[in-house]
Amino acid sequence: MTSIAPVLHLREVGLGDVPTVGGKGASLGELLRAGIRVPTGFAVTTAAFGRAVEQLTVDGVPIPARVAGLDPADAPALAAACAQLRAAVEAAPLPGEVAAAVSTAYAAMCEEGADASLPVAVRSSATSEDSAEASFAGLQDTYLWVRGADPVLEHVRRCWASLYSVESVTYRLRRGIPETDLGMAVVVQRMVGARSSGVLFTRSPLSGDRSVVAIDASWGLGSAVVSGDVTPDSFVVSKVTGEVKRNVATKTRWHRPDPSGSGVVETDVPADLQDRPSLSDEEIAELVAIARRVEAHYGRPQDIEWAVAEGGDVFLLQSRPETVWAAKDAARKAAPTARPFDHVFNLLGGKRPSEG
Repeated sequence: MTSIAPVLHLREVGLGDVPTVGGKGASLGELLRAGIRVPTGFAVTTAAFGRAVEQLTVDGVPIPARVAGLDPADAPALAAACAQLRAAVEAAPLPGEVAAAVSTAYAAMCEEGADASLPVAVRSSATSEDSAEASFAGLQDTYLWVRGADPVLEHVRRCWASLYSVESVTYRLRRGIPETDLGMAVVVQRMVGARSSGVLFTRSPLSGDRSVVAIDASWGLGSAVVSGDVTPDSFVVSKVTGEVKRNVATKTRWHRPDPSGSGVVETDVPADLQDRPSLSDEEIAELVAIARRVEAHYGRPQDIEWAVAEGGDVFLLQSRPETVWAAKDAARKAAPTARPFDHVFNLLGGKRPSEG
């Protein structure tokens, strides 16, 4: 069997490549294939992760076995073990061929962008991430505005290590996800100098209504919206009529590139922007049109991260299946019953109509 390369360009992958580039990497490649504007980048494959950690042990025990032996109910022991696991992965040098492949791919991006230290996002992409059945979103690390080959290599190791955060390990243990079925890829993408950014859902996250697109938006990088550091503008758009319901918030904080040139800082939004809508009508319409294309491509409601660059171009940064209402829809499907009336009884939560 042909060995998997340590690095693959996003244009080379699609949804069928989750075992190789993780959920995030596969989705980004699929978006590119669908003609959606996505920041250029590459994925450090799960094969590279495997080569880096296969020889690692903690207290003489291989890492998968160490994790499998943990008790999610024993919080102190779990925290101590996860700290050891993370430290071991972060400290392990990348195999020579992996480091060379990552450095070469980053250098090619720098050449393409005419910037010798092009800023990139380094994003975790686990193989069980962003699926319809189990979403790892937010459980592994993402690093923004990383510059230089050596810092990129360092942050790749940090992303690998984040697979062993307390939150991620607890999630896997409680859901019974075997360590042997798990791999970690890392996506390295050109940063978008975002003027505005945020998230959108192709169905209402509040009611589950599939006839609307719900957009949350704010100034600067989307990390401020995702982390809850800002109350975003809200736009709910009818897919049928195009009518827009607006709630423009006072946006006092934003995430911006650190003036030092590396990393991100949180600062005050200038007073003249705080109460202004962070999206124009034209940008709202373009986001809705793109969202509908993506939903149609995947055939199910989506949870999408996006950014509008300073020049006005709209980029998608991620699209994953919407899981909350999908799970509720699945739960509502009634199992066969002996009597037709039992379907109604079940929908009433076990109460007869007279019981209110």
